[in-house]
Amino acid sequence: MRRGRCLCGETRWEFHGEITWACYCHCDDCRRNCAAPVVGWLGVPMRNFKWLGVGPKTVESSKGVRRHFCGKCGSPMGFEADHYPGGMHLYAASLEDPENFEPAFHVNYGSKLPWLRMNDDLPKYDGTLLTSPEDPKGYNQG
Repeated sequence: MRRGRCLCGETRWEFHGEITWACYCHCDDCRRNCAAPVVGWLGVPMRNFKWLGVGPKTVESSKGVRRHFCGKCGSPMGFEADHYPGGMHLYAASLEDPENFEPAFHVNYGSKLPWLRMNDDLPKYDGTLLTSPEDPKGYNQG
């Protein structure tokens, strides 16, 4: 069982089973949503996931994209999208044990801020991934 929480602890989540994928995202939407130069994500099947405590508030940030956040402290918590059915994206920094996060690749690397230096040899995809995070081997660049 893995768990995560917001800054104030009011909104929490947990899932069981394996993480289906883990990555860094460099897109403008993710950066602006978190006010961060890059965002770490992990994906889990929705069937293995549940919210705990006070459920999150949700905003539709674009058509078919829902971003979840704590209604009390505002911490970003998760992301769902119609184009990734059956999956929950969770912010790696919301993990109770974020030091154990192990990203496997970068997405939207073509949007990386020029002043951000990342010293890794992970695969780097320029665009958005168009297939389900449940099938990371099927990823392609959009």
